[in-house]
Amino acid sequence: MHDIFDEIATLKARENATILAHYYQEGEIQQLADFTGDSLKLAREATKVETSTIVFCGVHFMAETAKMLNPDKRVLLPDLRAGCSLAESCPADKLARYQEMLRINGRRFQTVTYINSSAAVKALSDWVVTSGNAEEIIRRVPADHEVLFVPDRHLGQYLEEVTGRKMILWNGSCMVHEIFSVGDLLELKRRLPQALTIAHPECPANIREHSDYVGGTEAMLRYVAGFQEPTDFLVATEANMLWQLQSKFPRHHYHPVPGITCACNKCPHMARNTLENLRDCLVNGSPEIHWQPEFQRAREVLQRSLLN
Repeated sequence: MHDIFDEIATLKARENATILAHYYQEGEIQQLADFTGDSLKLAREATKVETSTIVFCGVHFMAETAKMLNPDKRVLLPDLRAGCSLAESCPADKLARYQEMLRINGRRFQTVTYINSSAAVKALSDWVVTSGNAEEIIRRVPADHEVLFVPDRHLGQYLEEVTGRKMILWNGSCMVHEIFSVGDLLELKRRLPQALTIAHPECPANIREHSDYVGGTEAMLRYVAGFQEPTDFLVATEANMLWQLQSKFPRHHYHPVPGITCACNKCPHMARNTLENLRDCLVNGSPEIHWQPEFQRAREVLQRSLLN
């Protein structure tokens, strides 16, 4: 393990690279990254990178975002197959047809798109949001416009609850957050009655309604930081988040909420990034995210939504 850590450090210096890693990466990747964070934090950190190369340990839409915000930098993704079930649930051509149907029917709307989406979908949007800034952006949409929220229906339902704004919801969901078992959560709560449940807003309503706190990963960290006495937390999000929580706040105890078919939920797309293919992408300078025609329009939406 130490040998490959040293090898990556040497290659990073040679390639003038900065490593960004999402909280859903394995702990050893988070450990060696220059910056860790959720999608919003990493998008903002990407604009501050001074090296000529960014290696994004996350999934494809995140590396695309980094390239759009840094068109002159080389952006590498350790495994191009690291996709996202949410992004796949909303193809750009299907969204464009639906938007046209709404316009034909006289509907005035703005499209608010979760960052877990392709660049082509972002280019069709008025706003791009993360779980960290979605509530703020929804409140910016003029009252005389409807909100078409894509692609996560569970996050959309949560935003309807907290903003009071009825929205048109796309029928997409995250394969990780959707399969938490409410029965197992209730059993955990019975076994640990003193524990507090924290859940990501991508979770379905039946998980959120049994939670003490609902928020994105950065919000979870802020919430947990407020407890000085050792506390048990039941965590309903991708299981690698527990490494970040344990690393920052070791005084607490963290318990993953089980999925329907397994003891914990890990994203198979995030798991495609390994120390070995991180090293190899630095050795080979690939896979690289190249500029695409739709990136320019998507970049304008990203800058307005995430950086202002």
